[in-house]
Amino acid sequence: MSRRVGLVIFPGFQILDATGPLAAFEIAGRFAGGAYEVRLLAGTAGMVRSSAGVALAAEALDEGPYDTLLVSGGDGTRALGDLSSLVGWLQRQAESTRRMASVCSGAFLLAEAGLLDGRRATTHWQRSDDFARRYPQVRMEADRIYVRDGPIWTSAGITAGIDLALAMIEEDLGEAVARRTAQQLVVHQRRPGGQSQFSDLLDLGGLNGRFGPLLDWARERLGEPLGVERLADRAAMSPRHFARAFVAETGATPAKAVERLRLEVARLRVETTREPIDRVAEAVGFGDPERMRRAFLRAFGQPPQALRRAARGP
Repeated sequence: MSRRVGLVIFPGFQILDATGPLAAFEIAGRFAGGAYEVRLLAGTAGMVRSSAGVALAAEALDEGPYDTLLVSGGDGTRALGDLSSLVGWLQRQAESTRRMASVCSGAFLLAEAGLLDGRRATTHWQRSDDFARRYPQVRMEADRIYVRDGPIWTSAGITAGIDLALAMIEEDLGEAVARRTAQQLVVHQRRPGGQSQFSDLLDLGGLNGRFGPLLDWARERLGEPLGVERLADRAAMSPRHFARAFVAETGATPAKAVERLRLEVARLRVETTREPIDRVAEAVGFGDPERMRRAFLRAFGQPPQALRRAARGP
């Protein structure tokens, strides 16, 4: 039996927000014997013009039922008042739809519909501050590629919609079909949702910054002691001069920078593997799980076990 998937667009939608997931579901359906029936939907049937000027033919919104609904993002979400009928439709559909999702700024529409209240969510990094101001009742995770909170999925900018679609395909049809779909799309099979839109390695000065090579070196050795003396020796500087120069370049102390890199890698392993928490803590250099738990609470507001449960969904 085919799963009915609706991809929702509107005037000013971002074309890859819609066509990326559409291609993923279409290809997966081909590999899995018609597993998906994909429909492109809009407030009014006909040609809908994207922000790029290219128009796609859509069917009118109907009452479903749908297995999955994905809402595109795009410049059109900056005029939410013009999309009030779509917001109302999303509210109604939430009662009968197994899962709902947004790509990029499509999260604004889910939030307007009240579907993200009390939930974790993400959106394109450029609009995350505006989103957080508008919807304080939503727990914005601005650097995630995609976030799943129960039946609601949200993804970051543009190509992250493909990552989200592949994760849904893997949930529905298994890892083998998702892998073949990714190969056909010529993309990575799995950029886990827990992976940051921007790595802390880049945020701390980038690979091309003065200390970029040092941070890259440190990231490959997180399980080892990485005190100021060792980092300074690697940088061929005295510890005092190194510490001052590092703070001036990156805005963080060497110890804080190393902790951020450890947190990035630890969160990815917590959310995407079944590796025991204590083993993760040891592997990334926290030493013991309690020390890692405190670091997670400071950085993410939740302990590792809570993030693992949320990443797995119901």
